[in-house]
Amino acid sequence: MGQYFDDDPTVASDPVDVTWSLPDGPLVLTTDRGVFGHGQIDTGTKLLLVTLDAPPTTGDLLDIGCGTGAIALTMARRSPAATVWAIDVNRRARELCAANAARAGLGNVRVVAPDDVPDAVRFAAIWSNPPIRIGKTALHELLLRWLGRLAPGADAHLVVQKHLGADSLLRWLTEHGHPTDRIATGAGFRVLRVRAPDDVS
Repeated sequence: MGQYFDDDPTVASDPVDVTWSLPDGPLVLTTDRGVFGHGQIDTGTKLLLVTLDAPPTTGDLLDIGCGTGAIALTMARRSPAATVWAIDVNRRARELCAANAARAGLGNVRVVAPDDVPDAVRFAAIWSNPPIRIGKTALHELLLRWLGRLAPGADAHLVVQKHLGADSLLRWLTEHGHPTDRIATGAGFRVLRVRAPDDVS
């Protein structure tokens, strides 16, 4: 059985459409096996999207671990003049996200593998339901990599299950130069706001 964070899932495809009810209108996403959120609306992701308003109106925005695209497409829809980078190691996830963006008519979404984001890009905002289940060490490396690319004064917003370590992650991020606070709680999840460190360059 493949994991949603595998590079190339081998589990048989089983596409299922789901419709998300969001404050700015419904969002239809095709989901599939081997990709996070198959056939369902993820509670944590929805908490993030109903908690946050619009991201910055321009600049580069980032969704870490885009899956089928709920976060990336919502950012793109709310900030049509911005460029949204949707990254995922999972090839099937990238294909789904790109197809979902095309169906929604969102031409400002760039779906790429993480290493394909140009080094010079700095992000005006990051929204993410990060892949907690890759393990603590890998998660910390992932977050430090991308949080270090926030533009000065920018924020990241992460949604994390409480019982999977949201509060300990908050403390760890703060201790590692990324001041973090909790801005929302619901259904066993926390929405964390992470601020760019002062020495971002």
